[in-house]
Amino acid sequence: MKIARLTVYQVDLPLEHPYWLSGGRLKFEVLDATLVKMETDAGLIGWGEGTPWGHTYVPAHGPGIRAGIETMAPFVLGLDPRKVLEVERAMDLALPGHLYAKAPLDMACWDIAGQAAGLPIADLMGGGSRTPRPIASSVGAKTVDETREVIARYRARGYVAHSVKIGGDAERDIARIRDVEAIRRSDERVLYDVNRGWTRQQALRVMRAVEDLHVMVEQPCETLDDIAALAGKHATPVSVDESLVTLQDAARIARDGLAEVFGIKLNRVGGLTKAARMRDIALAHGIDMFVMATGGSVLADTEALHLAATIPDAHCLGVWACQDMITAEIAGGRGPRNVDGHLHLPEAPGLGVHPDEAALGAPAAVHS
Repeated sequence: MKIARLTVYQVDLPLEHPYWLSGGRLKFEVLDATLVKMETDAGLIGWGEGTPWGHTYVPAHGPGIRAGIETMAPFVLGLDPRKVLEVERAMDLALPGHLYAKAPLDMACWDIAGQAAGLPIADLMGGGSRTPRPIASSVGAKTVDETREVIARYRARGYVAHSVKIGGDAERDIARIRDVEAIRRSDERVLYDVNRGWTRQQALRVMRAVEDLHVMVEQPCETLDDIAALAGKHATPVSVDESLVTLQDAARIARDGLAEVFGIKLNRVGGLTKAARMRDIALAHGIDMFVMATGGSVLADTEALHLAATIPDAHCLGVWACQDMITAEIAGGRGPRNVDGHLHLPEAPGLGVHPDEAALGAPAAVHS
């Protein structure tokens, strides 16, 4: 079996509500999605998606994915998509770095490999827990009252996990954390996500001020060096997100005890193949995990769910899904959808959901 054709689509995914993070520093209203249809000479077709969270969040952007695929296409055409390691190495040789551009091709390969084996991707990867994974809402950086309103909206949809965006103002953040904790239900899990929005002194002030609440803070500062400088000076558990990009990052975080939780974003780290190695480092060091698509449609959410299903239930804190935040529908309602705040693993071989091509418009590029 060989990869015979790559068809690339660009799709705008408007957000239901304008979205703020990093203390209101960054605003997002539309996501630039890239969908890839990978066709083989054996008739099997796989789909991949790459949807960065805008172009100002981390070093990734929609046009860069499409340019990267154009660069890598001659090196992956003709390869067997079931041999995901060979495809990974070909992409890494053709285009060092640019992990976000490689993720949709990796995803499509796993989709085909699962179909060829007659197994869901999670089962093919050796996991496949059928325990529904809780979806973490994403509550943009807002006032105390607006934060309560957004949490209430997600509760009405069944959500029991919430990612509350904070950062930029230490006193305001302390007040918001205390207010959310005051209304948090006993069955709810809340992650306070700073998105790199604190300086070192702000981070230390807030994390020490809320130690009595036993909350979890995600990505308090810009870099791993910043997080390392604060280690041992506070008792608040830390999750890493934007600073977890490469396997070397994962090894450093685990070795130096910089965080208690990994937030693995598949598009950012380069796809399932590379993310699985980070999962194993986390498990070997007793580090729990959230698994997320950086953004995107039900395809991206489903990919994240497959990796989450390979993590033992006790170590998977949840998934983050974007589908309840966007207004576009590209798969006709198919695929894993929110059921009482959880996602259920699909039983179909491969990814378990494909888009309606008619909903994608004309191709942006075809490589064959």
